[in-house]
Parts: sequence; structure tokens; C-alpha cells
Amino acid sequence: MPDPIIIASGIYKTYDTGTVKVNALQGVDLTVERGEMVAIMGPSGCGKTTMLNCLSGLDEIDSGQVLIDGVVLHDLPDDERSDYRARRMGFVFQLYNLLPVLSAIENVELPLLVSGVSPSESRRRSMEQLDLVGLTARAQHLPGELSGGQRQRVTIARALVNQPSIVWADEPTGDLDSETASEIMDLMCRLNVDNGQSFVMVTHSADVGDRAHRIVRMRDGMIVDDGNGRSKGS
Repeated sequence: MPDPIIIASGIYKTYDTGTVKVNALQGVDLTVERGEMVAIMGPSGCGKTTMLNCLSGLDEIDSGQVLIDGVVLHDLPDDERSDYRARRMGFVFQLYNLLPVLSAIENVELPLLVSGVSPSESRRRSMEQLDLVGLTARAQHLPGELSGGQRQRVTIARALVNQPSIVWADEPTGDLDSETASEIMDLMCRLNVDNGQSFVMVTHSADVGDRAHRIVRMRDGMIVDDGNGRSKGS
């Protein structure tokens, strides 16, 4: 039976610079099933990252509704929405967003410490995640002492340390060579299968798209093909 974890209906988002209005999203509808890995693809500027940010609650929406596991995300006050993201979601970005003065293990455990988890429990769970991504031997290394692929593995460990239901990834392999990118996708696919987590990925890479369960294609702020055999207007 279908078990949707994300249901977005009629999402509109406009950026107004004061002189120019950009219709970034124009009536987006999208459903993602629990445990599904979805790739969002399309030309630059079509609204892929905006959609990811709006679905995850990082950005406000002008109208429409986003339900995450039955919760109307944008009805939550800012602090509750931030807390919900911290507890239920993980984020993987192209540029890692690791703090350069913290070791790998300290970067991974930071979300847990911020959420009030005890230091000892945070350290234990963070080491478990570094083990999952094959980096226990690099736990005490600073990001600057790691390769690009290792830094992205740390980012993935940090995204998974709170055992999220959903992992959002924006160009997770965009800054990596092809061999390392393939290794990162192997890791994400394995974690998707082993943990049953839903992955929503923005990507330009056909190789990444081919590894997903479904490709959602966008153009001009709209979904033109949802990957389920339904194109706009059908």
C-alpha cells in the first residue's frame, strides 16, 4: 500500500527583489513514498533547489501545503519547525558545510549536542555513524585534512546521526570526481536500503539520477514529469 512521507500540493514561491519578481515555483505537486529515493532534475534556474528548500521548510512558501509525515510543516512556528527539522531530517549539500575548526567526530555530533543529547551519548552515536561511512580512523581529523570524498562522508554521517526519516541532498556529488561520486552514491543507496530512509536529491548528474528510484523533471518552476508516467497536463 502507498505510504507517503511527503505530500506537497499547489506550492507557489516568488522571489521579489524590489525591481524584479521571479516565479520560482508555480503550482508544484509532489508525493514521495516512505523509503523512496527521488532525484529532482532539470536545467539551471528551473527551481530545483528552491523546491527542496520549500519542501524541507528551509524557505517559506507563498501558498500551498507541505505535509511531512502528516505534519503541516509551514503551519509550525519557526522554532518548532527548526526543532522538527533537527529531529526528523538530515541535509547533505555540495559544499559540505563542515566547521573547519572542528574534527570529523565533532562536526557529526554537533546536531545532537544542539538538540540536548548528552555529550557521551552524542559521541557514541557519532562514532557509530562514522563507522557506517567508513571513517572511524579519521574521526579526529579536521575537514582540511580530509579528501573531498571523505568530507562528503562526514557530511552524510552528520545528516544521519539523528536517525532522520528524510534526507535532503542538494548536488551531493557535484564537487567530486566521477569515481568518488560513484562511491558516495553507493553509500547513499546502501543507507537508503538498510535504514529505509527517504532521500530527495537535487542533481544535474545523469549518473545520480539513474541510481534513484524515480526522476522528477522540472522546467520553469514546474514539474513537467513526476517520474510516475504523469507529465504536466496529463
